Amino acid sequence: MPPISASGFRSASLASLSAETRADFLKGLSRREAEVLFHDWRFWARTSQLPPEGDDWLGWLVLAGRGFGKTRAGAEWVRMEVEAGRARRIALVGATAGDVRRVMIEGESGLLAISPPSMTPLWEPSKRLLTWPNGAIATAFSAERPGQLRGPQHDLAWADELCKWRDADAWDQLLLGLRLGKAPRWLATTTPAPGRLIRGLLQDPKVRVTRGSTFDNWANLAPGFLAEVVRRYQGTRLGRQELHAEVIDDVPGALWTRAGLDLCRLAVAPADFTRIVVGIDPAVGAAGEGEGAETGVIVAGRRADGSAVVLDDLSGRHPPIQWARAAIDAFRRHRADRLVAEINQGGDLVESLVRTLDPAVPYRAVRATRGKAVRAEPIAALYEQGRVRHLSGLATLEDQMCRFTSHGPEGPCDRVDALVWALTDLMDGPIPSAPRLRRL
Repeated sequence: MPPISASGFRSASLASLSAETRADFLKGLSRREAEVLFHDWRFWARTSQLPPEGDDWLGWLVLAGRGFGKTRAGAEWVRMEVEAGRARRIALVGATAGDVRRVMIEGESGLLAISPPSMTPLWEPSKRLLTWPNGAIATAFSAERPGQLRGPQHDLAWADELCKWRDADAWDQLLLGLRLGKAPRWLATTTPAPGRLIRGLLQDPKVRVTRGSTFDNWANLAPGFLAEVVRRYQGTRLGRQELHAEVIDDVPGALWTRAGLDLCRLAVAPADFTRIVVGIDPAVGAAGEGEGAETGVIVAGRRADGSAVVLDDLSGRHPPIQWARAAIDAFRRHRADRLVAEINQGGDLVESLVRTLDPAVPYRAVRATRGKAVRAEPIAALYEQGRVRHLSGLATLEDQMCRFTSHGPEGPCDRVDALVWALTDLMDGPIPSAPRLRRL
């Protein structure tokens, strides 16, 4: 039999050969050829893990289930572009700084692990910097700190787990800095979750989309893992999202829907507010990077006609003194009338923080005595009646709203809790009866 060459076929072709033929092929490789083949991503990758063909695209969205091989695809694409000399200044952005380091750079499928010895980059964690032997540089950024992306310029970007990013401004800042070279491009690798950003990318003609499921990579996953996820999640809504990468926008029984929220938008804030409040749902414990609950900080105003407008969302994972400062800054900027804060967790600490920063700020403590869903349903009724509007820039809040059912929230709901406290204070009193035309 003539010798087999790696050129012209892929790892799947090699696997289809008999064991004897495969052994002959591998034994016939020199040490150098074996090293080249081991690091030849186009040989080993599945077609869905390779970048799109052609030049008429600006972004590549890999929307796939857990264990599909998204991280490997992202790392290999960056490596491919660096080694070809097409990428010199790269942005690596994850949901948190820890995610960038543990997954994208130091992970089992990260940049350090997949690089050949001759092209392994130098990783300097203190500088957030990877430097390749050919001079290409990648900088690590956290989506929790979008300000880091203001100023730096890049010709390539890899954004990992985009649906976990809690600050939509990070994506905008990343794109605004992608302006070096002749054809700057980005790759976003993520398991899907409902959100306006993903829906927009799916509709963008300049974005190429790769979809895939957990089971596409079954040969490289532990059999026990596959058996367990099939038993637990196959056929469920969570399984459809996390395993099969379906974008499921509306949660069955949710108090709000995206279509309904799209109907309640205002382009410009009105000027006829009679009251404005800042609602706070505090996370009192120490907020570690990327860990713990968020503190909800929502600004809303009541108009002269009795309707309400949600104006701003300053929520995030912050130490107590920082969220207190953010709430007071919002109070001053919007010329609000009062801060309203839940005190079930923090008790007197919440007021103490507020008074430390501004003793004169009007403040009202509220205590939750009923379940979250019971408190949220009257507010959802206000939306049904067309009595609440939203300004732009509230995507993360709206994502939480659309996961909040009559049985409670599916996932974090700190922003929704703050919204409920703010609107309850503004619209205090009986809600006028109105036909329930639709559930938003």
